[in-house]
Amino acid sequence: MLVAVREQLGGPPPARLRQAFHRVRRHRFLPGRIWLRDGSGGYEPVDRAADPDRWAAAAYSDEPLVTRFTDGQPSSSASMPSMVVRMLLLAGLGEPRGSRQGAGARVLELGTGTGYNAGLLCALVGDRQVTTVELDPVLAAEAQENLKASGCAPTVVVGDAADGWPPGGPYDTVLATFSVDRVPPAWLGQVRSPGGRIVVPWASAWCTYGTLALTAGRAGRAEGRFHSFASFMQMARPDPDRPETAGPGSVPKRCGPRSGASAAACASTTLSPWAVAGGDLDAEFHIGLAVPGASFAWDTSGEHAPTRLLVDDATTGSRATVDYDGRSAAAFSVTQAGPRLLWDEVTTAFRRWEELGRPGVDRYGLSIEEGAAELWVDSPGTAVTAR
Repeated sequence: MLVAVREQLGGPPPARLRQAFHRVRRHRFLPGRIWLRDGSGGYEPVDRAADPDRWAAAAYSDEPLVTRFTDGQPSSSASMPSMVVRMLLLAGLGEPRGSRQGAGARVLELGTGTGYNAGLLCALVGDRQVTTVELDPVLAAEAQENLKASGCAPTVVVGDAADGWPPGGPYDTVLATFSVDRVPPAWLGQVRSPGGRIVVPWASAWCTYGTLALTAGRAGRAEGRFHSFASFMQMARPDPDRPETAGPGSVPKRCGPRSGASAAACASTTLSPWAVAGGDLDAEFHIGLAVPGASFAWDTSGEHAPTRLLVDDATTGSRATVDYDGRSAAAFSVTQAGPRLLWDEVTTAFRRWEELGRPGVDRYGLSIEEGAAELWVDSPGTAVTAR
């Protein structure tokens, strides 16, 4: 497994991380049935009893392994080891002993899952220094058993990860194993100030990609950059109707269209829908930040057009469709309806991305001060959106 991790990183991980991976064995945290990507957008099961060799090979591959499905969708997984290493490095947990993020650092992990990552944290900083929070009590109990069997004894808490765990703070490191669209205020209040680190995968309604690494300053301030790796499941919440405070890129809850939504307006565009939703993660990441709440889906059924891009904001009931007629890619038909002209917003965001020099994810950053978040490119003050 570490050979594959080394290939992904372009070199070996630090000695402390290698030792942790040798001590905490991944297979001990996996159930008897896991699911692998099948290459067609789905998953195929692998049973340890029926195919032990394939199961063992998967356990030590550098691949994400789904460990649980809920309502037909993956709801828990074992992350790619190379992604785990990258996040631990961003958190400073590969640093030498004696550093604030080294051995003896207090770590809050959010999203226990199988318990594997918590086990690695125990090997790095010590059992008594690790607190891990899991929303699902069944998963928490299973993780605790896995950890115990591996000789690890962190504090395992059943709770809402958005609230952190104040009794164990302040923490030198807050590390999430799921993606968010904003940084919960509780995390900022529980990380050591100054110098504590928060590392969390990122998501927007448009694009789930990237990892944010923040360093806490004084008086509730934090600042850091995004990094171009990781695509994690989004943070689960105990109550889907719980109100949220909107933040940059916040993913809104689903609801019906507002009354008084504007009638559909038809036009055309020269911006290709594939330019903004065709797999260019840099462009999609930017649009996710610049057009919060907007999501997309492709329709290739041919019912309305040979290919249609649907753009939606469920909070306002706004929608846009962009149709390719199967002949000319010079212009596309656009229909927009609702309070937001979503395709106009997407177009403005894409032009701003071009104006900024088509920046990659690593050029973006986030500053938080007194509860207000500012997204920027290259340095604070260079706005993601056009002024």
